[in-house]
Amino acid sequence: MDKQLMAVVCTKEGIPGKIYLSAEDVPKDLIPDEKEIWKRIERLCEETGLSVPEEPLLDKSADQLPMYGMPTYGDMFIPRQLLTLLAFTKWVKKAEEEMRKQEFEEDVIKAISCKLSLVLDRFASYSTSLCVWAIDGEFIAQTFGRQAIPMVWDFAEVNPFGDASGNVQGALDWVLGVIKNLVNSGDPANVLRASATELPFPDNFFDTIITDPPYYDNISYAALSDFFYVWLKRSIGHLYPEHFSGELTPKRKEIVADAKRYGSKEKAKRFYEEMMEKALQEAWRVLKPNSPLVMIYAHKTTAGWSTLVEALRKTGFVIQEAWPIHTERPGRLLEIGTSALSSSIFLCARKREKGKVGSYETEVYPQLEEIIEERVNTLLLEGITGADLVIACVGAGLKAFTQFERVEYANGKEVTSEEFLHIVEGLVLETILEKLFGVSRKGVSQVDPATRFYVLWRYTYGRQEVNSGEAIVFAYPQGVELDGPLGLSSGRNPILEKKGSKYRLRDYSERGHDEKLGLDGRSIIDALHRLLWLLENQAYKIPEYLLNAKPDLSLLKLTAQALAGTTLAGSKELISTTSDEKALCERLLVNWKNLIEESPLFSSKKT
Repeated sequence: MDKQLMAVVCTKEGIPGKIYLSAEDVPKDLIPDEKEIWKRIERLCEETGLSVPEEPLLDKSADQLPMYGMPTYGDMFIPRQLLTLLAFTKWVKKAEEEMRKQEFEEDVIKAISCKLSLVLDRFASYSTSLCVWAIDGEFIAQTFGRQAIPMVWDFAEVNPFGDASGNVQGALDWVLGVIKNLVNSGDPANVLRASATELPFPDNFFDTIITDPPYYDNISYAALSDFFYVWLKRSIGHLYPEHFSGELTPKRKEIVADAKRYGSKEKAKRFYEEMMEKALQEAWRVLKPNSPLVMIYAHKTTAGWSTLVEALRKTGFVIQEAWPIHTERPGRLLEIGTSALSSSIFLCARKREKGKVGSYETEVYPQLEEIIEERVNTLLLEGITGADLVIACVGAGLKAFTQFERVEYANGKEVTSEEFLHIVEGLVLETILEKLFGVSRKGVSQVDPATRFYVLWRYTYGRQEVNSGEAIVFAYPQGVELDGPLGLSSGRNPILEKKGSKYRLRDYSERGHDEKLGLDGRSIIDALHRLLWLLENQAYKIPEYLLNAKPDLSLLKLTAQALAGTTLAGSKELISTTSDEKALCERLLVNWKNLIEESPLFSSKKT
């Protein structure tokens, strides 16, 4: 695949800002000849024994690039970048040679070589043909803006020694900053490479275990690590042959549900479940009695929870707490245009007695109601909202379930983890709806399902698109269908828009022009959308519309209040609907008496 220079971004020392030059402003003789660069690469490899990374892209790393002629890791770099990285690799090895000549201790040689190789690895992530130019901040974004290697059609090439983002000095400063922080953090750490399913420790050994487990099929960290592995292998692989003997990182025992790796979704699911259970059995074995196991979970839907919950319960853990802690960097590429969590959920579990059986009706559900009510209230006061609130409350509700090895309905049938998660999420959403509408659960039940769905979606996901799997799980406890003849994405003017495997909620500006919207009386949100559109465009038609549609005015006002975010005091922005929709809801409420209560509909009801 060929490339073409589009522009050059320059900086001036001591002067803030950037200077942009077009390709025509750059003398052609300043751009090195690629054939000459390839000759230099060949000479460097002959002199040093190094090689261009020809290791293949595998698993999820190979989702896109091979189809565009980039099947190996070396293909991710243009010749100038390859020459630069190979030259730096050469000098990392030269530094080791010099330290040996000066008779440095072996541990010191390894430590310094490792740190230099980490600088090289960090610089490599800013020096591929997949780095993009971040227009908002005017800087080069690294290859891994999210946990994937996507194809890009225009890329930014960094000057290794320039005074801008992505340069070698920046990589060095970053690594040194991390090292200084670790040095000042307290007690030294003992880092071991071992399998989570075969821990090299005796029973009842640890006071606490803290782990960030794999999130089902979300990310293959082994595959992502290969990018860094191929350069580490070339710079320090000979110092650690036990870790760099393979062509790429080991993947056979990685606990991830990768259908490509295991041949089918069912086989991948079975492997993940078996291995996760083994890992948690080992954690239970090496943990002291009554000691905590903390699991960090950042998956934005409960769909991936059932396996983890089932494994925890089976292996003898009870989830006691679930707290959202802000861990993600704002504005990261993963967050833009997605429904990503801004917080990670920290699940705290402890060992419990095995063999306990609980009654769903008399022991589990009553406790669940108390937990959810308390946790929703507490987290709202702490300023936790949206998807973070939903997931954290679902996590807290698992205490009622996981305190028993088996939970049964009154008829003796077992309650599965998947069933219980649906129950918990439904109860959490109902409780949140009570807060959003400012009424009791009985009052919420008067609101039609489509309107409840709309308000909850806006609360949980705002304006973002949502993947179909997550959307289906979200809709399930609300008694609505997404597709099919009566689905929310069906019909000529639906609430939901479906594009491929993603759903997006449509607001009043996309639906309200329809003169028939809301006249069937099925959904309050339909009537509100039409009313908001009329308020913005044809306010004089509002009385006529109200006479024809005859919406329930109390429910109409409740929904407008919920979308305006005025129900709960102290919340900065409770619901992230579109700014225009929010503004019009506020305008409608301010003028409610004139527009609604004094309309012919309201007057006729009084008489």
